[in-house]
Amino acid sequence: MMTLSLAVRNLLRNRRRSLATLLAMAIGSTSILLFGGFSGNINLEMHTRNVQRGGHLQIQHKDFYLYGNGNPTAYGINDYTKILADIKNDAVLKDLIAVATPTLQFGGIAGNYAASVSRTVIGSGFIPEDINKMRSWNDFNLRSKAPVSGLEGAATDSAIVGTGVARVLQLCDALKIENCPKPEEEAKLEGDALPDDIAQLSVQEAPVAAKSSNAGPPTIDILVVNSRGSANVTSLKVVQAEDQGIKELDEILVMMHLQQIQSLIYGRSAPKVTAIVIQLQHSDQLDAAKARLAPILAKYSASQPLALLDFRELSPFFVQTEQMFDLIFGFVFLLIGGIVLFTVSNTMNTAVVERTVEVGTLRAIGLRRSGIRALFVTEGALLGVGGAVLGAVLALVISIALNHMDLPWIPPGDVKPVPFTVRVWDEPLMIVGTTIGLIFIAVLSAWWPAYRAAQLDVVEALRHA
Repeated sequence: MMTLSLAVRNLLRNRRRSLATLLAMAIGSTSILLFGGFSGNINLEMHTRNVQRGGHLQIQHKDFYLYGNGNPTAYGINDYTKILADIKNDAVLKDLIAVATPTLQFGGIAGNYAASVSRTVIGSGFIPEDINKMRSWNDFNLRSKAPVSGLEGAATDSAIVGTGVARVLQLCDALKIENCPKPEEEAKLEGDALPDDIAQLSVQEAPVAAKSSNAGPPTIDILVVNSRGSANVTSLKVVQAEDQGIKELDEILVMMHLQQIQSLIYGRSAPKVTAIVIQLQHSDQLDAAKARLAPILAKYSASQPLALLDFRELSPFFVQTEQMFDLIFGFVFLLIGGIVLFTVSNTMNTAVVERTVEVGTLRAIGLRRSGIRALFVTEGALLGVGGAVLGAVLALVISIALNHMDLPWIPPGDVKPVPFTVRVWDEPLMIVGTTIGLIFIAVLSAWWPAYRAAQLDVVEALRHA
C-alpha cells in the first residue's frame, strides 16, 4: 500500500510528463479499439452475407464443389425430399435450423432475341419463400438489410437476373436499371439523324413499341441441356435485376423457381437438386448441427457420395479477408504497442535520472532493491491502467458518435450503402484484451528503468547532483 501511495505521489509530482504519457497511451488504445471495431464489423457483415446467401451448411455430392461448375446437373442429389424430411423431423435439428431448402444450379444460354443478343449463364433454382427467410437472418443485429427477392409471389415462369446479365441482354430500360450504359454503336446510332423514310417507319411503329413496353416484364429465352442430353428451351419473364456485388457473378447469374428449372431439366423423371442449404438459428450452433447431420448423411451416402460443407469451406474469399483483417489488427497493435513501450520507457528513464538522489536516500534508510523496482514498476503500471482505461472510454464515446451519424458506405459483399458502424461496445473481449495488453506493455517498459534504479550504488546516488 505504501508503494502504491508513493507511486501516485511521484506521478502527480510531474503532472505534465505523466499527462503526456497518459494521453499517448490513451490515443494508442483508442486507435486500436476503433480499428478493431471497424474491421470486426466488416467481418460480421461478410459473415452475415455469406450465411444469408448460402446458409451455414450445404449438403452436396462430394465432387460438386470441385467439378460442379462444368456440368452442375451431373452431380444432382437423389431422394432429396427424404433427406430434407429426415433433417426437419430430427428432434435436435428442428430447434437448431432456421431454414432447410433445396437449390438446383444449372448452366445454359440466355438470349434476348428481340435485341439479337445472348450470353452463357449460370442459373440457380430455389424456393423464393425460403430464400427471403434466409435473407432476413441477422444474428449480429447489423443495421444493414439484404434485398427481398422479387420471385416470391411471382409466376412460376418468372426470373431474376444479375444487373450485368441485364446490361448484356439490353434489358436496362425495360427493368429501369440506373447507371446502365448502352453499347457504343447503339449510342452512336441514337445520336445520328435518321433518314426520312426510316424516320417515317419509326413513327408508324412507335405505338406498337409503346404498347409492347407496357405489356409486362421483358422476356428472355433460356436454353439448357436436360438430363437425357437434349436441348430444352423455355421463355422467362424477368421481374427484377439484382446486383450481386461481384462483377463476375453479376454477369452470369439467372435465378428462377426451383420447380420450373426441374421440369425443364428432368421432365417426367425424378427431380434432383445440387445442394440442400441449411441455415441455423445461430452461428455458434455449427458444430452441434454437423454432429447431428453426420448419421443422416451416412444413411443416404450408401447409394450416393454426399459431403457436408460449411460456409467457410464454400467461401475461401471470406476466410482470407477475415484473416487479413485479423493480421492487420495484430500489426496495428504491435506498432502502437511499440510506441507505448518507448513512451513509457522514456518517461521512466527520465524519472530515474531526476530521482537518483531520492533513490539513494531510500536505499540508505533501508529500502531493498526489490522495493525500488516495485516502486518504478508500479508507476509504469498506473500509467498503463490510466491510459488504457481512458483510451477504452474515448473509443466507446467516439464509436457511439460515429454510429449515430449514419455515414453511408459500401462494405465488401454489399451493393447498396449501409450506415458506417464501429462495433466497440459489442466487443468486450477486444476491449479487455487490448486493455490488458497495453497494461502489460507499460509494465514491461517500466521494468528496465526500475532495474537500473535498483542497481544504483547508494553512495554514488547520494552524491549525484
